[in-house]
Amino acid sequence: MSAEIDTRALASLVRRGARIAVADGCGTPRAAFPALGDLARERGDVRLLLGWMPAPVTGLDLAAFADARTVMPGWGLRPGVSAGHVRAVPARLSAMPALLAGPLRPDLLVVAAAPGPYGPVLGSEVSWMRAVIDAGVPLAVVLDDALPRATAGPPLPEEQTFVVGHASDGPAVIASAPEPSPEHRRIGELVAGLLPDDARVQWAPGQLGQAVVGGMLARGRPVHVDSGLLGDPVVDLHEAGLLASTPTATYLVGTPRLYGWADEQGRAGRPVLHGVEVTHDPNRLAADPPLVAVNTAVEIDPDGQVNVEGPATAIVGGIGGHPDYAAAATRSRRGLSVVALASTHRGRSTMVEHLSRPVTTASHDVDVVVTEHGVADLRGLDREERRRALCALWP
Repeated sequence: MSAEIDTRALASLVRRGARIAVADGCGTPRAAFPALGDLARERGDVRLLLGWMPAPVTGLDLAAFADARTVMPGWGLRPGVSAGHVRAVPARLSAMPALLAGPLRPDLLVVAAAPGPYGPVLGSEVSWMRAVIDAGVPLAVVLDDALPRATAGPPLPEEQTFVVGHASDGPAVIASAPEPSPEHRRIGELVAGLLPDDARVQWAPGQLGQAVVGGMLARGRPVHVDSGLLGDPVVDLHEAGLLASTPTATYLVGTPRLYGWADEQGRAGRPVLHGVEVTHDPNRLAADPPLVAVNTAVEIDPDGQVNVEGPATAIVGGIGGHPDYAAAATRSRRGLSVVALASTHRGRSTMVEHLSRPVTTASHDVDVVVTEHGVADLRGLDREERRRALCALWP
């Protein structure tokens, strides 16, 4: 890996008191992190806006900024949030374009981009960056020739683009989840059995998502994939001939196997990535083919309310697209909003009488709950019936 950043060019784009947004995801411009910290320490009034960081933000001095905020911490920002260097703003991903046009509007977006035939293109994520670009915000671009070319959108606008460096870092490698446990494999089988014909599926990352894809592979019926993020399991579906259409997502998160698939081994690339205005649009998601949103939870209460932000002791994630996909799936004819989770985690029940944190997804946006003990179909039930059905899954 190599990187070269023109610190003077970067500094010239930052006015006093500026808010700098740093593109998120696995392709975040890591090569610019040290220069951004140096600039913040020198100026003393620079503010920072971050998104989802699935990998450590090594080299980015979060304490150097006058204010630092994130809309979805991810594992990479957990230490910064815990230390009080970063404030976590509770916001669903579909609200990001409105926030970025209003109270969180940045003065500069620092982004990594892949060289393209007609100019730099976004690489391993689009996320909320398209909203910032469309708002006319200047772009400090680190050209990274190791990024995949997976965006469905146009090149970066020439009049907004200022190249401040070059790198060959590529996207961060996020190791595949461990092999699913027997409990997760059982949950994956049960979820796969709920899928209607011609299903459009969204799933959560990690062991659970891997188990759900395993269930779909065993089921052997083609599916459409419409998810906030794509991991390595989508390549398994592709190789098995079970992708009914080109997948839709806003992030890639995985290993070189995934990034190579998305880049089509250096050719034009697969147009799988879109901005959150597309991926998390509730009207699009609720349309046909039927959407089955498969999400998980840190904990759930007997009424079916869901918390995904973390236990009482620490924020482990953000709101993200959980409520977006869940609400859309409840409106999708023949679709389902599924919350799937093991009945215990590290020896503790995942059902609690009172959630440790505010509700992420409301109970009326949950159709079905699945644990290794079975399926609770909550549709059409009153509150008392729902409680009985849910509690039966935690014997």
